[in-house]
Amino acid sequence: MALKSQVSYSCSNNTTNSVPFHLSSFCKKAVTQIRFPNTTISPPKLQLQALGKARAKVLLSAKMAAGTVNEVLPPPLDSSSEPPPVFDGTTRLYISYTCPYAQRVWITRNCKGLQDKIKLVPIDLQNRPAWYKEKVYSANKVPSLEHNNEVKGESLDLIKYIDSHFEGPSLFPHDPDKKEFAEELLSYTDTFNKAVISSFKGDGNEAGAAFDYIETALSKFGDGPFFLGQFSLVDIAYAPFIERFQPFSLEVKKYDIIAGRPNLAAWIKEMDKNDAYKQTRREPKELVEIYKKRFSAQL
Repeated sequence: MALKSQVSYSCSNNTTNSVPFHLSSFCKKAVTQIRFPNTTISPPKLQLQALGKARAKVLLSAKMAAGTVNEVLPPPLDSSSEPPPVFDGTTRLYISYTCPYAQRVWITRNCKGLQDKIKLVPIDLQNRPAWYKEKVYSANKVPSLEHNNEVKGESLDLIKYIDSHFEGPSLFPHDPDKKEFAEELLSYTDTFNKAVISSFKGDGNEAGAAFDYIETALSKFGDGPFFLGQFSLVDIAYAPFIERFQPFSLEVKKYDIIAGRPNLAAWIKEMDKNDAYKQTRREPKELVEIYKKRFSAQL
């Protein structure tokens, strides 16, 4: 049976407040009437159906970016696992659930709301599959990102790459002063980590100075609790390590990293509220046990 309709088209640059975010330069159909056999669907009903689908899609993206969509995590792949179909057009993030460097990129993916765009592929680093080095990433470490028929590595490079090459809220500042300070803080991450790890090994007591640097850095901008005021890649770069350093320092070294450091204490409290980050966290007891094994000779 024929479908009879009278449809006119008009373009508008107006936005609507009925859907979250900005949906500008959209085209709208001025539907006079659509007739199916024995049925007439009115324009308001059609508009409500279309609006419902658009709102659902936008809200899902927003929930993903906010980290409020709980993801079912796949099991780690080991030496007995078959490889994924590499370079088939799927974007994959290869991680380990216990690696802080991989966690940086995992957090960035979640904060951008890319759970349905970047597939997680966890690797068992204690029993890693041979195909990972042979077919995916010759460096044989995580994280790595398979995108556009290439595989890239190094966590600080990857968080910047994902932020600039994928949709979602920007996680890097545009303000020149904040951008410059962000690069300084990102460059300091290795120095910070080495100083704290050295203290765990008993090779010095530089951890206090390293945490003092963080405390001072957190006071530079007064427009928020994070390093640059607002949440950014800098917070993501430090969070996985402080997540590990704090419980281990307290339980094993009897050193409270937030004592006398109110900015750091406030930062940790705010980070704990971030759902996108919380989905990547491990239990503190598990992290402490991992570090106890790692530094058993020095304990």
